[in-house]
Amino acid sequence: MFVVENGNDASDLPERLPPMLVKELRQGLRRGVFLVPFIGIHVLAVAAMYQEFLTKETLGYERYTGVMQLLLFFDKTPFWWVVGGICVVAMPLGALGLMQSEIEEGNYELLQVAGLSRWQVVLGKFFSIWSICMLTFSSLLPYMVLRYFVGGIDVWRNVAMSLTVVCMSALVSAFALASSAYETIVKRGVVLLLLFVSAIVSWGIMLISADTLNGCGLFYHFNMLLFVCYYVYLSLMMARSRIRLTHKGFEVRPSRMLILLLIFTPIVAGIAAFVTLGRLPGLGLLVMGYCVFNTDEEKDGRSYKVETLWGIQQAEKAEEKLRNIGNDGGERLTAEETIRITAPPVPFAKGKAEEHEGWR
Repeated sequence: MFVVENGNDASDLPERLPPMLVKELRQGLRRGVFLVPFIGIHVLAVAAMYQEFLTKETLGYERYTGVMQLLLFFDKTPFWWVVGGICVVAMPLGALGLMQSEIEEGNYELLQVAGLSRWQVVLGKFFSIWSICMLTFSSLLPYMVLRYFVGGIDVWRNVAMSLTVVCMSALVSAFALASSAYETIVKRGVVLLLLFVSAIVSWGIMLISADTLNGCGLFYHFNMLLFVCYYVYLSLMMARSRIRLTHKGFEVRPSRMLILLLIFTPIVAGIAAFVTLGRLPGLGLLVMGYCVFNTDEEKDGRSYKVETLWGIQQAEKAEEKLRNIGNDGGERLTAEETIRITAPPVPFAKGKAEEHEGWR
């Protein structure tokens, strides 16, 4: 159903989309992070195509042409320089401020208590910035078709470079989102640097499969698929761990564990490359992905609220039982019931507990 308010369509996005994604898309499409690069990339794309037509460079198929072969961008291809600069660097790095407002103002606590899980918050922000990048990139399809009919390009080479832009845009968006979950500029810069250094080293190890098999075949693309999926998942887990509601005093914080896994990832990938004779270094990323999955198993906000309400009910039952205990030494409170009376559950971190009446 569409509702019109003051002459404008109030339902500009489908209702079946996740609410966090809708909120971020509406804000992102109105900010300069979309409008300015969208206009600029078309102006620069026209200039780049004009330059290519003047030079009449012919770039054909090569044995090492494949997805995530970033060295292809260093050929004489001004069009892909423009696409990479806008869709891989400028627009994804706009996510560096996405998590900052949620953490500084404590909005992530309210979102989780309202029923949104941490994954819904993080994925909504990630897909909003990535979809904006893909929207901008898809608007360049007419230029690619024109370049094909004019001649001088290879179809597989340009398909591979297009898929590389899609994958790199997702990686950089996830890196920026993970970095934005830290408080200070110094911490964000250090985390972003660690992500890029670890990814570059691991990417170099993935290239061993192409050199070993003399081409970018099935094994190479399988390794690169694992590479992209792993680093996107790791980055999103880092952002998710930063908006956790509670931390137990005896446990290592998941965000710190994830930093350690990030540092050791290239080492494990190198060991996997050595064991598989350079064919499947991506198996090391599968092992690290399992470790990442098990670093933060804490329940999300909705579970916190359910458990808190259940704990309050149990405490009230224990208090009622205490009032009914007589002097005849009959019924007694258990240790668990005593704890529930003296220490009712606290739903928020940093001691921000709500009154019991408010939680009913």
